[in-house]
Amino acid sequence: MKQVLQRIGRWVEDRNGLWRILRPIVTHPVPRSSGWPYVFGSATLVCFLIQVATGIALSTSYVTGAGQAYDSLRFITDTSMLGRFLRGLHYFSASGMVLLVGIHTIRVYLTGSFKFPREMNWLTGAGLLLFTLLMGFTGQLLRWDQNGVWSAVIAAEQAGRAPLVGKWVARFILAGDTVGGATLSRFYAFHVFFIPALIFLFLAWHLYLVLHNGISEWPRAGRLVDPKTYRQQYQELLQKHGVPFWPDAAWRDVVFGTAVVLAIAALALFIGPPELGRPPDPSIIQAYPRPDWYLLWYFGLLALLPAGSENYVIVYGPVLFGILIIALPFLSNRGERSASRRPWAVGIALFTVLMIGVFWVKAIYARWSPDFGAQPLTAAVVASSDPEVIRGAQLFHDKGCEYCHAVAGNGGKRGPELTDAGSRLTRDDITWRILNGGVNMPAFGRNLKPDEVNALLAFLQSRVSATREVAPAGRP
Repeated sequence: MKQVLQRIGRWVEDRNGLWRILRPIVTHPVPRSSGWPYVFGSATLVCFLIQVATGIALSTSYVTGAGQAYDSLRFITDTSMLGRFLRGLHYFSASGMVLLVGIHTIRVYLTGSFKFPREMNWLTGAGLLLFTLLMGFTGQLLRWDQNGVWSAVIAAEQAGRAPLVGKWVARFILAGDTVGGATLSRFYAFHVFFIPALIFLFLAWHLYLVLHNGISEWPRAGRLVDPKTYRQQYQELLQKHGVPFWPDAAWRDVVFGTAVVLAIAALALFIGPPELGRPPDPSIIQAYPRPDWYLLWYFGLLALLPAGSENYVIVYGPVLFGILIIALPFLSNRGERSASRRPWAVGIALFTVLMIGVFWVKAIYARWSPDFGAQPLTAAVVASSDPEVIRGAQLFHDKGCEYCHAVAGNGGKRGPELTDAGSRLTRDDITWRILNGGVNMPAFGRNLKPDEVNALLAFLQSRVSATREVAPAGRP
């Protein structure tokens, strides 16, 4: 049997010569010091390949029409064989890709691996980081639920604040003046075709540069990078201490990549994909939809900014960050690489991680943040057999009121608690606020039918405290 397999292998190699091409690639020498900290780049690639495979599988059942997208995704999740598992793989591999590419970027920055001659490695990696975030953003809208749709609307509004080109960019994002079927088609095209194509292009370029310039050696304090002598020193290092990438160095990538695959599969199996919200409904006004976790810190940052400063941060913040990322390898492409001799680099990395973590926590737990996970009020909380009150309690959840207002501890904290609204407010007070809105509250006058308003009024007026009388005046 072994001889038969060897004969087949020789025949295949004789006809196509693949091993003659691949052998120099997989066996190219790398520094012996390239250990476990170097595995995050290859693990990011593993996550991307899972994204591609699961994305192709999901696209066989996903329908891009505005009227069918939500139902098709519900079918994939609830009915299709392994659909929930595939969605979970797709979601957690996307999360893993964002997390790992971030760690890889920090490692490259702290070890000075962006310095000569690897400036282009850094720039192509920065492009891959951007495309990874764009994949996450465009993928959220494809769920075509209330949260995903309004995320795109808010993004378009933010882009519209940019000078000169803002309105054009906003129209480009939405594929028109309002969100609709054309928006879904555009996001689908970018998520499935354009952005992955750019990732493949930049990935091939990035890997070529890794082969061309070599994997950076682990930095050592006092060993300076001098463009005039570095290449010769690097070749001497490989001759003395180099090892073939396969198998001496690549086994770590294999072990860590396998662990990543198993972790993603376990999360997909036991936790599953994010729950779908309700389908898009123009009568439900959500001014602050939540992005997925990897963009949630930016949500928290914008929400905590002083009034009037949002436009400057939204417009100039990403521009300044992009300029710094592009300029870094040209402003500091020589000298020390060791983090122990670059305290500012360590401080910047720690500050960035700490800032993202703080704003991420704030975005989750802050009282100004709507609770989009609020569950419908139970019968014990409603405490009424009146059909109109029961319908009003259901509308209180379905129309998004419960996201910002709590009743008996259930719901968000962004707006005033309405547990005893019937004791504090008259019918006219409640009607006025529902129809006209108020501070941080949208007006629902054009989005609710008269019978829906009456049902909400019946429910809110039923919320009467046993120790308080109805106040004749005031506003909620």
